[in-house]
Amino acid sequence: MKFCFATLGCKVNQFETQALAQLAQQRGHVLAEKQADVCIINTCTVTSSGDHKTLRVLHKLQKENPNAIVALCGCFAQTEPEQAAAMDGVHIVCGTSDRAAVLDLCEQAVRDRKAVCTVTDNRQRQAFEQLPAGILPGHTRALLKVQDGCDNYCTYCIIPYARGHVRSLPLAEAVKQAQQLAASGVREIVVTGIEIASYGRDLPDKPTLIDLMEQLCEAAPDVRFRLGSLEPRLITDEFCRRLRRFSNLARHFHLSLQSGCDATLRRMHRRYTTAQFFAVVERLRAAFPACSITTDVITGFPGETEQEFAQTMDFLKTCAFASMHIFPYSERSGTPAASMPDSVPPQVRAQRATAARALAAQMSQDFLRPFIGKTICVVLEHGTSEAQPAHGDWHFSVVLPPDTGRQGDVCRVRLTGIAQNGMAAEKI
Repeated sequence: MKFCFATLGCKVNQFETQALAQLAQQRGHVLAEKQADVCIINTCTVTSSGDHKTLRVLHKLQKENPNAIVALCGCFAQTEPEQAAAMDGVHIVCGTSDRAAVLDLCEQAVRDRKAVCTVTDNRQRQAFEQLPAGILPGHTRALLKVQDGCDNYCTYCIIPYARGHVRSLPLAEAVKQAQQLAASGVREIVVTGIEIASYGRDLPDKPTLIDLMEQLCEAAPDVRFRLGSLEPRLITDEFCRRLRRFSNLARHFHLSLQSGCDATLRRMHRRYTTAQFFAVVERLRAAFPACSITTDVITGFPGETEQEFAQTMDFLKTCAFASMHIFPYSERSGTPAASMPDSVPPQVRAQRATAARALAAQMSQDFLRPFIGKTICVVLEHGTSEAQPAHGDWHFSVVLPPDTGRQGDVCRVRLTGIAQNGMAAEKI
């Protein structure tokens, strides 16, 4: 059969989609973008806008594949199964558990055209679902999912309800998958999960993310490993002492901040203060000089006053982030924050997001400027007739002239200036 896949949301969803595509091909199916027999949409629900995006993708795929069986899996399907099942033209609703079983359901639905909803409470799920690691089509970086679930219960976030409790891939299996990817020619692996700082706490011998990264970096020394989003409390002196010796650990650390105001952090149920967060930033910069430290910020969270937002802006300047993802707060039904008092008007949330993005752009320029003239090692990505992108140790992309080399090649380049989406460079 012809299978078509669409992915919304985070790198975990991207990993799971490519794993499903691999499993479908192993069964003898082929991948297609149009006139497919089956369309599988891996959904996101981190904000209410994610739900709307699911609907738009659904309509697009139905137009391009009018006779296809349509399956919804992922976080939106998990948290809103009745709404998902009621969508016009949806045949299968699967949630976030037992992703591989969705293929069985799709094959059966092609034969009998019966609608099926198999969503169960995945907070009762104890085992990590192992799926094959691999590369997304058109990409050079592989994703390695090592953890699922979250037990933090931030007041704005629905993900613990969508993903369940913390579950981890056994350390030996993670190393094995990384070695297999390296043997296939992969030169960068992004270590990802829903909350990777919690890695290992559910496993019998309680390995930590530090233990995992040590073994990964040692097992595949020719592969660059990049960490996904990190809980700031993970970055201890031990983290820096044990991992700074690995040259194949990317010098890029994404720390989720969300607010630079302690009162707002308490309402969000974040488990650190701004003072603790800044100590982590200083610790990383001392251990990994010139590293990229990037973050996420939510503007207009319930109760955020002008004074609190000003505190956040001042704190962002103090941290001098290399890049920031800025999101105006979006109510998500089912979370405590959705019913909190003192809601900030949407237009104020948007105005604050615009101001924060302007600051982010300025700080990004300040971070990139000292790199001009430096020589770095990059991995080439798929190029176009206009340019060939690449990526190095840091967060920024590198733009090279077209036909610099083959996708996946490793080469040395000189950074010549700041480009629109990163830095311009020339091959040495």
